[in-house]
Amino acid sequence: MNDKKFSITVMAIFAVLTLTVAAFNFWMDPLWHYSHAHGLNDVQIVADEREQKTAQQLYHPTHADTLLLGSSRSTYVQPAGFTEWDVYNYAVANLSMREYYTMLLYAFDQNPDYERVLIGVDFFKSSEEQAKNARAITGYETKVQAPFYRAKNLLSFDVLGYAADNLELSATDKVTADRLYNRNGDAFAKRLSEEEIKEDTAAKITRFEETFYGDNYVYYPKYKEIMQKVRDSHPEAEKIIYTTPISTELFKSLVGTGLLDEYETWLRDLVEVNGSVWNFMYPNSVTNEITNYYDGHHFYPEIGALISKRMEQGADADVPEDFGVLVTEENIEAHLEMVRGLAAEFE
Repeated sequence: MNDKKFSITVMAIFAVLTLTVAAFNFWMDPLWHYSHAHGLNDVQIVADEREQKTAQQLYHPTHADTLLLGSSRSTYVQPAGFTEWDVYNYAVANLSMREYYTMLLYAFDQNPDYERVLIGVDFFKSSEEQAKNARAITGYETKVQAPFYRAKNLLSFDVLGYAADNLELSATDKVTADRLYNRNGDAFAKRLSEEEIKEDTAAKITRFEETFYGDNYVYYPKYKEIMQKVRDSHPEAEKIIYTTPISTELFKSLVGTGLLDEYETWLRDLVEVNGSVWNFMYPNSVTNEITNYYDGHHFYPEIGALISKRMEQGADADVPEDFGVLVTEENIEAHLEMVRGLAAEFE
């Protein structure tokens, strides 16, 4: 083979391999850049939720009437769990409360017709350590709008790895990770045994006490100010705030490390800013059951469905009667007294 034929052969092989990678990445679509769905891409791993969901909204604007923001806990509030509202879930892992504002602005840029915004809030994220650093979605917004962004990812070997993982998971229909998605944006978590859950919960409690609770927690002084900024943005859309329910075992740790007063301050500030808040974070029949969580901190999707029903349907929802209280200026003191009474039973 002469040099010319050799060069042509090498180039042809390279072109075929390149086209094969691009075609496979397009077919599997692990970064959610395209809208096609099939039986072999119906289980999706988490590559980078911020990037995946930010790109998805840009390239496939949603017509949902409800936007949901929150942390990894709120990813398990599945869109499929709502019956009256069409929800786009823009919750992402390790959310800083200072990201809500730019995420809300970005989402409304892509879909200005949202009628309401559901905002999941986590108590431990109200600490100075967790909230002091400015964070925003703007870096991801710039990234997904870069020239040839989607084309470059079609040729990426990292994306090829994600695509291969998705193919394997979809072929077996197994949920083998803490969080996987389907093509409709519903998140799932692997099922653990009760023994595994107890072990993971104990480890999570230790981490919270060493990292987030006790002396490590100082209430962020600008929390109310920043939440007011979120509240005032796009005033035409109703804002519905809800607290994410941690397990009673983890709530005991909060109380045991002396943070009940800070918890009360947090709830009072949320009510003062928003007028009301759906509170799910206190001991009740759902949070008392440790198997409703896979680590005492993240609840399973069926608990997310209970949250959905309560927020949609209020007192008429078919959920445990003691799960979820709409706390307002009129009933907050009675609600906090009830929580203090439950906390006193821990001693």
